[in-house]
Amino acid sequence: MTAPVITADYDALLIVSFGGPEQEADVMPFLENVLRGKNVPQARMLEVAEHYYHFGGKSPINEQTRELMSALRAELDEHDIDLPLYWGNRNWHPMLTDTILEIKNKGHHKVLAFFVSAYSSYSGCRQYRENVRDARESAGADAPVVDKIRVFYNHPLFIEANLLRIAEAMSKLTAQQRETCHFSLTAHSIPNSMSQSCNYVRQLEETTRLIQQGLGITPERISLVYQSRSGRPEDPWLEPDILDHLEELKTRGVESVVIVPVGFLSDHMEIMFDLDTEAEQKCQELGMTMARAG
Repeated sequence: MTAPVITADYDALLIVSFGGPEQEADVMPFLENVLRGKNVPQARMLEVAEHYYHFGGKSPINEQTRELMSALRAELDEHDIDLPLYWGNRNWHPMLTDTILEIKNKGHHKVLAFFVSAYSSYSGCRQYRENVRDARESAGADAPVVDKIRVFYNHPLFIEANLLRIAEAMSKLTAQQRETCHFSLTAHSIPNSMSQSCNYVRQLEETTRLIQQGLGITPERISLVYQSRSGRPEDPWLEPDILDHLEELKTRGVESVVIVPVGFLSDHMEIMFDLDTEAEQKCQELGMTMARAG
């Protein structure tokens, strides 16, 4: 493999992630960070807190980010790319503000940032940009310039990675189930009002099309659905919800489903609870076989 060419004079790489609690004492402060300034009922925050407590108060997202850092470090070293690697979160330690200050104090001036979000939306892109802006302002004079790598929803390697995970999930099904299963691609729901001002849905639809193409299946065997909605019940959010979708599949005679959390890069709480717990329970109630990719 030929080493990639970095055309700008970057002197550091930065991973920007969502962050997650690592023990029960972290859960409420973490959720307060996540929901600060958002119109989310207190009852919903307490409900989500119980999801974390169900798993000992620990989300796997930070550990998976550490694994990503290690893999990236090894890849950079293999290609003799001598750039220091940093990590900052939006909602939990290591906090982005602290990381940007550290980068400044280490004397770096131009940073290339990878946001662990494949799609364009306020919470998945613009808010991270605002977080970086605020962190730079907090760092004061001589704060490093931070350039973001493009969203990668249609990057061939992103599609390939999803197809590999789908193949792993399908290996758990019988030959007959593999011939007839439905592929349900999930992403985090967002308010309809937010989706109308960004390319989130269009990009997810393109990811779905590329995965369908890679699988070599008809459009009838694949769906884009949503999960993990919050906010006020009266506010319209993107649908269909994964649980409603599973019920609809059952009415069509579908007996097995491969759920692909294509909107997520990490098995954090939205995966562990909303899919591995609730969606799995729904499939059991419906008498359907479920295999989850990832």
